Amino acid sequence: MPSAPTITTILFDLDDTLFDHAGTARAALAATAARRPTLQGVPVETLYQHYSELLEEVHPLVMTGRISYLEARQQRFARLLAPYEPTPTAAEVAQLAEQHYGHYQQLRRPVPGALALLQALKPAYKIGIITNNRTAEQQEKLRHLGMSHLVDALITSEDVGVLKPDPAIYVQALQRLGATPAETVMVGDNWQADVVGALAAGIRPVWLNRLGVARPQPQVAELVSLEPLGSVYQVITEAGYPQ
Repeated sequence: MPSAPTITTILFDLDDTLFDHAGTARAALAATAARRPTLQGVPVETLYQHYSELLEEVHPLVMTGRISYLEARQQRFARLLAPYEPTPTAAEVAQLAEQHYGHYQQLRRPVPGALALLQALKPAYKIGIITNNRTAEQQEKLRHLGMSHLVDALITSEDVGVLKPDPAIYVQALQRLGATPAETVMVGDNWQADVVGALAAGIRPVWLNRLGVARPQPQVAELVSLEPLGSVYQVITEAGYPQ
């Protein structure tokens, strides 16, 4: 029986894997709604679900260059506001978008356990981040979270020109880090982008399933949290071994 490959490289998604986008967005929407009379009676979860749907719809257009991120932000907030203010002015939409963005920046936080995990992995493994987002935004986010010095390579869809799950973005990450698929593990929360994408590139995935939904393929390693550190570290670093 062939020996198990030695893991040298750990790849991570960023948003909702290391950075708590969902928690930050909910907190930012609550802060934004509290300052706008037409939104004060709307449940935060209602706003968040609508916000998330709009983000999923518009974000790929930004990443493929069809609209600017500022246009996308204006579109999202015009549509978010529409059920409560059917005819908002452009200035009102811009004000809402700017307020929310300010709250989002101030309230950014890591996924619990993320920083400690990177600190524990860094001495023994090369660490890369693969993210479907803009480079400058993700670089600044890593600085804010205190993670920049723990990351050897940041690979973004903006730089590579394709989105996960396209294997090309994984190939680019391997090249940047000088790693082979067999010695690499990918940790991410999005089944299609992070798990299916990694498998297509020959990389063993670990699915961060913080929502506790059914796992489509039971043989894929799974985490429900990034804590406690010891057991999470073990799952990730042993994920390259045969199941």
